Amino acid sequence: MAKDGEKSEWKEFVWNPRTREFLGRTASSWGLIILFYIIFYLCLGGLFALTMYIMLQTLDDHKPTWQDRLSTPGLVIRPHHDETFEIVYNIQNTESWDTYAQALDKFLSPYNDSIQAQKNHECTPEQYFLQEDSGDVKNNPKRSCQFNRTILEACSGLQDRYYGYQEGKPCIIIKLNRVIGLMPGKDGQAPSVTCGAKRDDSDKIGEMVYFPSNGTFDLMYYPYYGKKAQVNYSQPLVAVKFLNITVNQDVNIECKIHANNIPTGNERDKFAGRVSFKLRINSNK
Repeated sequence: MAKDGEKSEWKEFVWNPRTREFLGRTASSWGLIILFYIIFYLCLGGLFALTMYIMLQTLDDHKPTWQDRLSTPGLVIRPHHDETFEIVYNIQNTESWDTYAQALDKFLSPYNDSIQAQKNHECTPEQYFLQEDSGDVKNNPKRSCQFNRTILEACSGLQDRYYGYQEGKPCIIIKLNRVIGLMPGKDGQAPSVTCGAKRDDSDKIGEMVYFPSNGTFDLMYYPYYGKKAQVNYSQPLVAVKFLNITVNQDVNIECKIHANNIPTGNERDKFAGRVSFKLRINSNK
């Protein structure tokens, strides 16, 4: 009998025919609750949409409002293998260095003079290429300066399609990472790159030559205005060619950017403004 009573109470809770209540509430009570939550969530959604709309009005499609994550650009080398900064090959083994030559070909193809002439502008060297907006009128898209592959001379792949790898005189391409609005250098002094061996390998690195001369990034490529504003922007490059590096030994090399307004190796990021890599050229002779 107790079980029948509990079953009857449960049925009456689900639907009470005397009071016409479903789960303890009448139809009007359920209607008011549903109406309340509909209005509540509509207001909540409207408040969220209004907040997003106001926030989006403060954003610029072409320039980030905040970019405090990166104030000091780093350096990157090409070629590099499997995301590691090691270049190891054997002079007599063509397959070991041909991949590096092919990687440089692919990387430098957008810098072909014919492509640069079609897409980019001939700028005045040794001065910033400023393209400021006029109040609320955006000067977009912005023009970009030509960086012709021929500037790299012996490391362009045009004079030597193997970039010196086949004779143990390899070329390494260095680029400075993009930072919107960065104007490296002051008082007309262009930033430059120098490379050298780390302490224990100073006697192994031998002679080097830079392209362009003095390893400079010309000021006309700055400031950078962003991917959307400068669609055809071509990053300037510096090539370093190692002429007589010691073979069959690891040589640890570090390249640094020199500019009077770009710090290198700060406490927060010891690799800011520099890049380190290992170069090993093996030879059977």
